[in-house]
Formats: sequence, structure tokens, C-alpha cells
Amino acid sequence: MDRFDDTPAPEEKQRRRGIYILPSLFTTASLFAGFYAIVQAMNGSFEYAPLAIFIAMILDALDGRIARMTHTESDFGAEYDSLVDMVSFGLAPALIMYEWALSGMGKLGWLAAFIYTAAAGLRLARFNTQVGIADKRFFRGLPSPAAAAVVVGLVWVLHANGVPGREISIAALIVTVVAGVLMVSNIRYRSFKDVNLRGRVSFMTILTLPLVFVLLFQDPPQVLFLTFLVYALSGPMAFLFRRARREKEDHPEKHPHGRV
Repeated sequence: MDRFDDTPAPEEKQRRRGIYILPSLFTTASLFAGFYAIVQAMNGSFEYAPLAIFIAMILDALDGRIARMTHTESDFGAEYDSLVDMVSFGLAPALIMYEWALSGMGKLGWLAAFIYTAAAGLRLARFNTQVGIADKRFFRGLPSPAAAAVVVGLVWVLHANGVPGREISIAALIVTVVAGVLMVSNIRYRSFKDVNLRGRVSFMTILTLPLVFVLLFQDPPQVLFLTFLVYALSGPMAFLFRRARREKEDHPEKHPHGRV
């Protein structure tokens, strides 16, 4: 083939024009889970609505991996996945939180829910424009599935413990807005895409896996919520640590002999 020939390769044609059923089925299932979560929230079933969002997260993680494993990646699949993410991790969590805690706050409540929804849309749009450019080891801003897990995880934990949302509406509003702000921030979060799942691990690492499953099944709402809460806080904490270290390196006279 002439090296100046701009005819796309067969793989590029497939990626540009192909529509593949297998990954699309998982993406559609994720959309169904997000829609189901909205319906359950409207019916006041807050024990099922957050669970549906976590199921959507699992399906969202699987569709991309399956597409890569089966070589069925396509532009259609990428766009479809992004639209589904907007529903399942942008609109659905905001509506769940609104129905559970924010609806009694009037305009302030639905504005907080809208801020989260708009932030999720902006986060997804920015991510799509940076594919192939940004460092794959890090996300810029809190990923929308993690933000959704924090928001609906709070609902799941407190509802399971009999805490009415209306009693902690202010705290719920703060969590919703902060999650939205973190999504559109420039704070870096580890993507864990550089983790080699095929590499060798120590025996102690294998032993910790059963412990993780035991903890998860002991109290799924609390374990999942705390896990994603720690992840959401890890970004700002790492940012503050890097900033303090950079300031110490730039102004060593303020910290003689390494003392603060």
C-alpha cells in the first residue's frame, strides 16, 4: 500500500462504522439499570435505586473490556456508552438524591441536583475530547461513576439505617454539590489502568481477596460507600500533599533543616 494512501485500514473502518451487538447489550443493560433506579426513586424504593446504580457501574466497566477483548470497539459504541453514562451516573443519582433528601428544600434542592447533573455532563464531554491525549494513568476530575457511587451510597447507607433524608437535607446538599465540583475540577485521580492484572502477585495479596469479599458481603452499602468516599477524598488529599511539597522545595528558607 502506498504510504501516502489515506484509505483507512480494515481495523479503522470497523472502528468507524461497525455496530456490534455484544458490547451494546451490556451498555443497554447499564442504561436499563439507570432508568430502573430513577423509577424506583420516584416510587420511594431507596433500597433498590442505589443498588441499580452500582449494577450499572459493573455493566459500564464490562462493556468496554468486552469490546476490547472481542475487538468490537467502534465509534458508535463509544458515543452510546457516553450517553448512557450521562443517564446512569449523571441524571439518575441526582434524581435519587433529590427524591430522598432535597425535594423539601425548594429551589435550593433542585438547583443542587442540577449542578451535579450539569457537572456530570461537562465531565463526560471533557473526557471524550481528551481520549488519546491525556495520561491514561490518571483521570482529570472525579470520574462520574465514582461520584455517583458517593451520592447514592450515602442514600443507601442512611436509608438502610432508618435515617430519613429530610433530616439531613443540608448534609445531602453539600455532598451532592461537592461531588459535582470534584467532577469538573482539575484534580487528578488514579485510573488504575496501568495495573497489570496478568502479572504475578504475592501470596499475601491473594489472601486479602477473600477478606475483601467477606467485608463486602457483611455490609455492602457501607463498604461500597466508604470505598468510593475514600477514593473521592484521595484526589484532594494528594493535591494538597503535592502542593505542600512543592512549596517546601520552592521556599526552603521557610523550612530550615527540613523542619516545618
